[in-house]
Amino acid sequence: MPGANSVTSNQETLHKDLEEVVRKYARTTFLRPIADHTREAFAQAEEFIRKFYEARNADPATGCGETSAIGRGAPETAPVAVILDSGCGTGESTIHIARRFPGIPVIGIDKSCARLNKAGNPSQTAGEDVPANAFWIRAELLDFWRLALDYVKAGKWTIPYHAVYYPNPWPKQSEATRRFHMHPIFPTLLALGETIELRTNWEIYAREFAEAARIVYDERAVAGMTIKCESFDPEKPETAFERKYKEARQKLWRAFIKT
Repeated sequence: MPGANSVTSNQETLHKDLEEVVRKYARTTFLRPIADHTREAFAQAEEFIRKFYEARNADPATGCGETSAIGRGAPETAPVAVILDSGCGTGESTIHIARRFPGIPVIGIDKSCARLNKAGNPSQTAGEDVPANAFWIRAELLDFWRLALDYVKAGKWTIPYHAVYYPNPWPKQSEATRRFHMHPIFPTLLALGETIELRTNWEIYAREFAEAARIVYDERAVAGMTIKCESFDPEKPETAFERKYKEARQKLWRAFIKT
């Protein structure tokens, strides 16, 4: 069926240069200038998050504290919880994640205006309202992640869950350094979230992602992490890609990184 082709590659196992490349980037900092439009998008996301928690704090019916210290009425210097849905495409996954975590703002991020224009349409919401905690922005992921990490380090945000669903696998061996886990941005990605979940229809990508995380933590002498890679069969697909892959009976894979 269209759009549901399995991944084909001239690479049959983990990339031969995986460890060398990942260790090199674990010792460096990615310094590419951040695009102005992503700074603007980040400011929009920050404003949405601020207003979301202001509304929760003003409504005594929502003061149940599953989100963060601020969500429980603690001092304003406490970090707020934020969930990221990176590479959200048409935004369907953002809706599912927002329903799973109703007390936390979920930011869906994609660089395609055409895809984001479909976010929140009736086919995605199944006749229900778009969750109040779902928000979409158009931005460059690599830039947004670095801005988000600044907020995490400053104690403004905590990111309990970070979804990275079905990224472009760049399956040719010659394209390997375009994969997130073999790019200089990977240490930033790992530092962002308490739990990162990658989903893919290519087993090698999931296994490389998990192994790259192990290498970074080893290089930086970070202990206590949980890294898991497994196949899974989603009962209710959360993205258009996931639905097509499931209908085509493709085996799906996910990697979990937990701090």
